[in-house]
Amino acid sequence: MTTDYIVSSLPTLSFGAPAPMTLAAFKALAGDAADKALATWRDLEIQLRNALVEARGGAEKFKRAADGCSVYWKKRVIDCFAEKDVAKRDELIDRVWWDAAGELTKVSDPLGPGALATYAVRLGIAARRSSISKDEGNAVFDRLTATTKEVI
Repeated sequence: MTTDYIVSSLPTLSFGAPAPMTLAAFKALAGDAADKALATWRDLEIQLRNALVEARGGAEKFKRAADGCSVYWKKRVIDCFAEKDVAKRDELIDRVWWDAAGELTKVSDPLGPGALATYAVRLGIAARRSSISKDEGNAVFDRLTATTKEVI
């Protein structure tokens, strides 16, 4: 199957909506084309992760070498940390990743390998966000703080 056919047959993704398919189903459909397309994401992802390290006050030793340097994405990541609510901050960071993935799709080739990479990254974000549950989070918090509550 050609990349343009694969991209045009994928279900629509929207930020904040549940993932329309599993990552396994996507990989089965896209095959090796997804892995090849994702190679373009690696450098931008490293830049975003380096910005996270900096925003969290991490040392230079935790940063990895990247070919590019985008001040725009670095500022967007750092701006997320102005949000004090951790859940909202996590959503803002995911939104930055979502938007950055859009950079992989070339305007001149909207159904090409870059679009497949964009879809793969965004599907991963949608799948992770779909798995977030307030009840499960509260249960984990209660389990982790149970011994503290017993002492008090």
